[in-house]
Amino acid sequence: MPRVTLVVGDEELLVARAVQRAVQAALAGGGPDVAVHDVMAAELDHIDLAELTSPSLFAEARVVVVRGAQDAGKDLVTAMTTLATDGDPDVSLVVVHPGGAKGKAVVEALRGAGAKVVEAAKIKSTRDREQFVVDEVREAGGSIDRDAAADLVASIGTDLRELSTACVQLVADIGPRITTDHVAAYYRGRAESTGFAVADRAVEGDVAAALETLRWAFATGVDPVLVSAALASNLRTIALVGAAGRGSPDTLAGPLGMPPWKVRRAQGWLKRWKPDALADAVRAVADADAGIKGAGDDAAFAAESAVITVAGCAAR
Repeated sequence: MPRVTLVVGDEELLVARAVQRAVQAALAGGGPDVAVHDVMAAELDHIDLAELTSPSLFAEARVVVVRGAQDAGKDLVTAMTTLATDGDPDVSLVVVHPGGAKGKAVVEALRGAGAKVVEAAKIKSTRDREQFVVDEVREAGGSIDRDAAADLVASIGTDLRELSTACVQLVADIGPRITTDHVAAYYRGRAESTGFAVADRAVEGDVAAALETLRWAFATGVDPVLVSAALASNLRTIALVGAAGRGSPDTLAGPLGMPPWKVRRAQGWLKRWKPDALADAVRAVADADAGIKGAGDDAAFAAESAVITVAGCAAR
């Protein structure tokens, strides 16, 4: 029986990978002479398929990739199904269908004939894209924090090719362990990411790490106003998510007007925050912001005091 792979879905990167893997597997098992044909179903009929899969004088094994299977005619569907069940074992057939109702007969026929089915549907949810990042980093030989994966998706967007490239680049440049700080340094504005790195450590209650990051930020020229803005943003997020009550990040994201990864992170922070501590921290940041913007003599000192107070409130 020939090797038959049915790729179903319309996520371009996943489809391309599935086809490539099926073809490479056929090449690896087909000996030194393998003929590969890549054709569109709309331009193919059952007679053409018979010619492509017939033995030649120059190649014993044959690989035929049929794309756009939703446009296959009835005779071609029958021919591919026959090839899958009774064809030459030296033939490998790779059929690509985008999913959906059009041309569903070929999908059902090849499934019934025992084809290996590879799902390549669009990745639509943020959570699934984050999982894609985790898997890509693992495939590249590394590991990535869930929060770092969320940051990478938020920074790059929905393009899987760009996400995949970023994952490989991070592992190659940084090593096997990718953190939020690494993602921030590579894929967010340097000053902005540093300000939020300070604020993240502060709301986690890690005074030492927050101060260390703050001093590095000042040494690299980050304006204290960016630190106070990041602190205020994190505290505001904690307050909003806390007021929203229980619920999954995906459920709360819409009503709160923020991405699920941000809700998930705030829910983690909430475990260490009490309402009175949050109120004290908000007042401290407001005072620091006023000092930074002219009410005080030393903007850096005002920002540092706010960081210490916020981290102390979180650690109560």
